[in-house]
Amino acid sequence: MRSRLFSLVALSLLGGTPLLHAQGAALPASTTPPRLAAPKALQLPTMVERTLPNGLRLVIVEQHELPVVDAQLVIRTGTEADPAGKAGLATLTANMLDEGAGSRDALALAEEIGFLAVRLGTFAALEQSTVSLHSTRTTLDSAMALMADVVLRPTFPEKEFTRLKSERLTALLQEQDRGPAMADRAFSALVFGEAHPYGRSVNGTRESVEPMGLDEVKQFWRTYYRPNNATLVLVGDLSVNEAQALATAAFGGWERGTVPPVTYARAQAPSSTSIHIVDKPKAAQSSFRIGTIGVPRRTADYYPLMVMNTALGGSFTSRLNNTLREVKGYTYGAGSSFSMRREAGPFTARAEVVSAKTDSALIEFMKELRGMRTPMPADELAKVKRYLRLGYADGFESTSDIASQVAGLVPTGLPLSTLGAFDAGIARVTAADVQRVAARYLDPTKLRIVIAGDRASIEPALKATKIAPVDVRDMRGRPVLVP
Repeated sequence: MRSRLFSLVALSLLGGTPLLHAQGAALPASTTPPRLAAPKALQLPTMVERTLPNGLRLVIVEQHELPVVDAQLVIRTGTEADPAGKAGLATLTANMLDEGAGSRDALALAEEIGFLAVRLGTFAALEQSTVSLHSTRTTLDSAMALMADVVLRPTFPEKEFTRLKSERLTALLQEQDRGPAMADRAFSALVFGEAHPYGRSVNGTRESVEPMGLDEVKQFWRTYYRPNNATLVLVGDLSVNEAQALATAAFGGWERGTVPPVTYARAQAPSSTSIHIVDKPKAAQSSFRIGTIGVPRRTADYYPLMVMNTALGGSFTSRLNNTLREVKGYTYGAGSSFSMRREAGPFTARAEVVSAKTDSALIEFMKELRGMRTPMPADELAKVKRYLRLGYADGFESTSDIASQVAGLVPTGLPLSTLGAFDAGIARVTAADVQRVAARYLDPTKLRIVIAGDRASIEPALKATKIAPVDVRDMRGRPVLVP
């Protein structure tokens, strides 16, 4: 009897017969989902600010649960400072930092990182360049000294520069055969213009990277990698005084300098909707990028926009994903986002759609964008706000998470108190707020619609939708003459 019951239970778990009570009666099916408790207020750790005499700002967060420390050094300059015709310079500069530093060449540096069992990374984005470190408490002194070598004493070996540049050129060539990358590049250029930093790829182009020399990399580093242009975030198992002493020992001798401001003209949002095809012959799918210029991170509409976008395309159960994936089956996933930067970044709705349904998918995209401008039902509003409030704590689970959250405030200059204001900010959002920001920022008559796909098969159907005029562009957004 016991073996028979065991078999029935096992079969049930594998999707066979219903699970039985010991007496043989079937368990009742559950038809009511569990009730979620009200979101609890998130208690953030204390964040302490200090400034070294050379101008380096410190943000220190004590977390003593585990003997680890995460550090992020954020330079408040990124690819936006790439000179005209030199797109990709900031990212190449960041990539070169750990290719040899202090007395170590690239191989010796990699061996030291392995010996200390630390993680060290360097990268650049639009508005920042970052060096990150994860270390145990016992190896922190040595790890911080290594990090300081990478930031203050990179050797910029010619051999490694040649290799990195060759890898970059190969990657740029590969992008020309990838629909999503083609759509991303063309969309940015069409929304902001190629002359605007937001309209260029952070990796540059073949024309900008190929002639780039090592002296230009060194000059970018000398100009922008200065303590008075940087913030060091330290999170983990150390006291404020210990953190300040470590930072002083590692970076106290870093010389401050005059950092030129980065300026550029403000981009103009489109005045009408247009459809632009980036031709990828015989492509099995079409890469959609739909949007316009959005808002800067400092916008007063931040919280209503978070709620509105989460409902539209910011979660798996969003309207776009539900319609295009679950109901229609056109894609594996669809979504939307506001990239909020120091200045207004893009609003983008996106999906990779089976080619035969390109026109149908566009119709559904436009329906959902229009529908977002009508009042949001109370149950949907409550669900979205709960989703955001409950999920916010995920960003503070580890020392690395906390460091990233703090570092994310640096480029925009937002105060540390911003992190603790999220829960109350989302809780205050009303349906009227959501409708107001949707009406203001989601105008279906003023969009750039970029679709990278097989022009021969998708162009006639796109024109037949009569949603907007259709033309053909290359992956930089430039017009293409077609027969």
